[in-house]
Amino acid sequence: MSPDEYCRQKAAASGSSFYYSFLFLPPERRRAITALYAFCREVDDVVDECDDAQLARTTLAWWRSEVGNLVAGNPQHPVTRALAPAVAPFGITAGRLNEIIDGMEMDLAQTRYLDWPGLERYCYLVASVVGILAAGIFGYRDPRTLEYARDLGIAFQLTNIIRDVGEDARKNRIYLPMDELKAFGVPAADILNRRASGAFDRLMRHQAERAREYYARALAALPAEDRGAQRPGLIMAAIYRTLLAEIERDGFRVLNQRVSLTPLRKFWIAWKTWLIA
Repeated sequence: MSPDEYCRQKAAASGSSFYYSFLFLPPERRRAITALYAFCREVDDVVDECDDAQLARTTLAWWRSEVGNLVAGNPQHPVTRALAPAVAPFGITAGRLNEIIDGMEMDLAQTRYLDWPGLERYCYLVASVVGILAAGIFGYRDPRTLEYARDLGIAFQLTNIIRDVGEDARKNRIYLPMDELKAFGVPAADILNRRASGAFDRLMRHQAERAREYYARALAALPAEDRGAQRPGLIMAAIYRTLLAEIERDGFRVLNQRVSLTPLRKFWIAWKTWLIA
């Protein structure tokens, strides 16, 4: 199996909405973004699938060394070998890749976030940095496009957090600011025990409003001249905003179920957005 095939299988197997935004790209850019996505999946899986925190840290340390190998021109892993041709043309740096690892490492040390600034930092590392690198792969002329990518990444991560509240609770994780739980009168125990309430509904509506604000801020920041190149990000925005609307329409019943869109619906949104973006 070639490095590119490995990355394609990694991306397709995840079932992520990101995969649908890659389909319409020219081959060179599609290979690059698929390799970047596979890198993110690899380091995320280290945290999600390893029950031994020390082993996970050791594995992430290995990935940091492999990032060094990548930029030195000597990658060893299929993902970094696939990513190597994209490093120079698309401005992929060790600093950015290591920031992504920093975000994954936060999950090994932290299961709660005191306030929004702390959670925003986490969202930036695990999602905005990926968005900034992706914007470079898609292509841009105006540096304001990176502001768009940053805010869109935070919007995506907030949507993931809202969708996965119940799933994260089963892992003793709460990705909602503790001061906001207190302000809305939602005990952490209610989330961990997946007890819905009117207060929980109001808390989640507040989180959804924040996510919508970040979507709006991101889309407002995207310069017109870069809109065509950034269509993959706009596809993701359309899919994720639809998902957020579905969660809200379902009454934020995220403690005991996981709302998702069908592959056919994702493809339809992707195709429609590509045509009009």
